[in-house]
Amino acid sequence: MQDTTQSDPNQQASTTPITGGEPRYKNILVIEDEHFIGELYMRALTKAGYNVKIIIDGPSGLKEAQTNAYDIILLDLMIPNMTGMELLKKLRDPNSTPNLKSKIIITTNLEQADEAKDEIEKQADGYIVKAEVTPKQLVRFLQSLER
Repeated sequence: MQDTTQSDPNQQASTTPITGGEPRYKNILVIEDEHFIGELYMRALTKAGYNVKIIIDGPSGLKEAQTNAYDIILLDLMIPNMTGMELLKKLRDPNSTPNLKSKIIITTNLEQADEAKDEIEKQADGYIVKAEVTPKQLVRFLQSLER
């Protein structure tokens, strides 16, 4: 079946719900060391039409982001071998990841100090508290990034 839709820059955004179609931001890298949470994200995101890869530590996550293109990176702050904040800084460093165009969403269960929150807000595209967001809500949040 051929896609016959065309994009008209003068046309207003469609009011068609995103939930019925393919996601625009298709490829997601999840950097999460908690197996259970990674599996929950994998199932929910795959069911919603995303391609998902899970990495469990910072250095491997950096290498993956440098090697492959992802639309969205879900980055846990508490990961082995490198903190999430260290990895976030490397991901945003054009010398480390010159071709990175990913939206980076921080995921954590920790309450952040104001200083850390400010740093996250400067460098990340979003921030979610894992304990407060169900996998279904995560999918809706990612879909909202497409609008």
